[in-house]
Amino acid sequence: MHRKLSHSIQTFTAWCNSHLRKAGTQIENIEEDFRNGLKLMLLLEVISGERLPKPDKGKMRFHKIANVNKALDYISSKGVKLVSIGAEEIVDGNVKMTLGMIWTIILRFAIQDISVEETSAKEGLLLWCQRKTAPYRNVNVQNFHISWKDGLALCALIHRHRPDLIDYSKLRKDDPIGNLNTAFEVAEKYLDIPKMLDAEDIVNTPKPDEKAIMTYVSCFYHAFAGAEQAETAANRICKVLAVNQENERLMEEYEKLASELLEWIRRTIPWLENRVAEQTMRAMQQKLEDFRDYRRVHKPPRVQEKCQLEINFNTLQTKLRLSNRPAFMPSEGKMVSDIANAWKGLEQVEKGYEEWLLTEIRRLERLDHLAEKFKQKCSLHESWTTGKEHLLSQKDYETASLMEIRALMRKHEAFESDLAAHQDRVEQIAAIAQELNELDYHDAASVNTRCQGICDQWDNLGTLTQKRRDALERVEKLWETIDQLYLEFAKRAAPFNNWMDGAMEDLQDMFIVHSIEEIQSLITAHDQFKATLPEADKERIAVMGIQNEITKIAQTYGIKLVGVNPYTVLSPQDITNKWEAVKQLVPLRDQMLQEEVARQQANERLRRSFAAQANIIGPWIQTKMEEIGHVSVDITGSLEEQMNNLKQYEQNIINYKSNIDKLEGDHQLIQEALIFDNKHTNYTMEHIRVGWEQLLTTIARTINEVENQILTRDAKGISQEQLNEFRASFNHFDRVSEMGLISVFNLQKRNGMMDPDDFRACLISMGYDLGEVEFARIMTLVDPNNTGVVTFQAFIDFMTRETAETDTAEQVMASFKILASDKPYITVEELRRELPPEQAEYCISRMTKYTGFDASPGALDYISFSSALYGESDL
Repeated sequence: MHRKLSHSIQTFTAWCNSHLRKAGTQIENIEEDFRNGLKLMLLLEVISGERLPKPDKGKMRFHKIANVNKALDYISSKGVKLVSIGAEEIVDGNVKMTLGMIWTIILRFAIQDISVEETSAKEGLLLWCQRKTAPYRNVNVQNFHISWKDGLALCALIHRHRPDLIDYSKLRKDDPIGNLNTAFEVAEKYLDIPKMLDAEDIVNTPKPDEKAIMTYVSCFYHAFAGAEQAETAANRICKVLAVNQENERLMEEYEKLASELLEWIRRTIPWLENRVAEQTMRAMQQKLEDFRDYRRVHKPPRVQEKCQLEINFNTLQTKLRLSNRPAFMPSEGKMVSDIANAWKGLEQVEKGYEEWLLTEIRRLERLDHLAEKFKQKCSLHESWTTGKEHLLSQKDYETASLMEIRALMRKHEAFESDLAAHQDRVEQIAAIAQELNELDYHDAASVNTRCQGICDQWDNLGTLTQKRRDALERVEKLWETIDQLYLEFAKRAAPFNNWMDGAMEDLQDMFIVHSIEEIQSLITAHDQFKATLPEADKERIAVMGIQNEITKIAQTYGIKLVGVNPYTVLSPQDITNKWEAVKQLVPLRDQMLQEEVARQQANERLRRSFAAQANIIGPWIQTKMEEIGHVSVDITGSLEEQMNNLKQYEQNIINYKSNIDKLEGDHQLIQEALIFDNKHTNYTMEHIRVGWEQLLTTIARTINEVENQILTRDAKGISQEQLNEFRASFNHFDRVSEMGLISVFNLQKRNGMMDPDDFRACLISMGYDLGEVEFARIMTLVDPNNTGVVTFQAFIDFMTRETAETDTAEQVMASFKILASDKPYITVEELRRELPPEQAEYCISRMTKYTGFDASPGALDYISFSSALYGESDL
């Protein structure tokens, strides 16, 4: 018999027996044992799993032909064309016909279903072999005959799937019989594949039997197919679990960031709400310094955190939507809207806090000024009143001479004139005390005590003065003469002395001004005072002239002047000394006013410096906001180009930060100089800060929007041209909101959404033929929450909904079913064997116990777990 025919008989017999033994039988002689058709029908039932028609029991030739025909009819029913194979040849034991029929059965039931990358059965099986043996040295599978002669290809197939069965590194290419027998023995013992070939025949045949080797190799394909299927299923499950684990990590990170930001806001608000003023200027200035640190150091990182939180939230929602997961719902109180509301509350209480601090500082400055002025006037007054009560209480007139009594009377009149002149000062002291009380001065109690003492003393002086006058008037008739010149000196010297006291008080008067105009007003008043000095000097000369006249008369008439003027305590030397003091105070006052002029000019330079910077920075921020808006709606380039443009803008903005810091420094100098207004600019530091924070937030959000569009484009598998077309259509119907300018930096912005009428017009412009019912159905897809608007993201999702490739709960269940060998439950051992450690433990910790009637110990429910992956989030 031909050698190849012999190979086929051996291989086909072994192949048939590998299936017939499942039915408890086998064949000894392939051309004899199939002649009655009974074992042929049994073989087809075993390999197909189907029942054939009941066989004829008779032993006559026509019974055998009938049974063989039933087998051939079944083969034909499976789409196989039996060319030149008839029942009579099989019954007659025709070897070639019988082998041809068996080969047809092998092709149909063992090889035909093997298809790799849509190739034919034979090519598919060959491609599978090539892929599995590709990494192995000395193996090059090109066909089903000579490629297998050295046995290395068969050993490589086994080692690829079961490396524990063969030590491939010890095999030698020059030992083909040893290699083949190793493969045959291992396959029979461990893989349940019977020996179908003979090693010596294969090695000694120039071209081994292709059908025999195909039949034998197909057994390996079927033996390992289950493992391939399990590997694919395991990969799919790992991919799904990785998505869930990443999403859960992002959710937990969002929750943590949100909690920290809300806690910071909760702690900060009471501090800003506390408007209880400190009692000292130093304490209030410390409050202002603390607020400045808050705005420049503590708040900016929180602005970044809030923006980053919104970006993370949007990115997470995009990932969930693209992986067919439900939207993330943060825990109660931590929604993006909750954070926005809390932030709004923070900025609400922050608003006006700095203005309140500055107002309080002005108030304290005014209080300190008034308190110092009060003390100065009180000291002057108390100095004047010292000893006055004692003098008024004396009864010296009872023992005085006539001239002394008359002198005492005139002296008293001069004192009354002096007393009236001091009335204004007492009224000023009372007025200052009242103003300190109205301004809530912290030490008002001591002020009131001192003021009350002065007023009580003043009333007592008035009473004592009247009593002394009454007493002097009672004895005035006793006196007959008076020295008119002494009297005239006393009368003119006293008011002139009071005028000099007032002038000295005015020249030493403290002042507080906030502008050049105010200090110029004081200079004008001082110039007017200096203009009165010549007239005052005339009065001084006149007063001194009276004293000269007294001296002249005394010399002329030989009168000896004893003691001092009996009518006044003021001596000519007193007048001269005080006049010299007044003249010395005038240039000191000039110097003090000029120093204040210099300080106000320095303040004006600070104002102009701040204004020059602010008038550049403000428009720059506004221009950048507009440019970012233009970039975000530009569809001429790709999203990556748009992203590059935005990143350049972001870098420009970051580089510009030094200008903001310099302006903050100038602003601090202005505050430290207690400058409260600036007519050279409309921009305040608060305007610049708010605009800068808006600019940082806008660029970050715009970049995030483009990142999410890239995510969407790549996940949906749409081209840049398609995305540009979608964006162009959407932008055409996206209305521009008509918003008034609320502040210097508030710009007109696009809504980023369409109402239903615009959306319908957009769809019609893209070729959709819409009826009312169809459009209503589409609206439920793009606006499931019935908000009345369509976002760009929802528009993209709708336009690409049929091309998205997503995983589903059903796909995951099917994958677990493969790993569980078709059981409705899976065991811990199976999970740890089929999945990587991290994913296996993830499943074990989350799967619930399987409770079906067919449960085994430790059975887990993978069906409810798969559903939960796509259900509501626990977070």
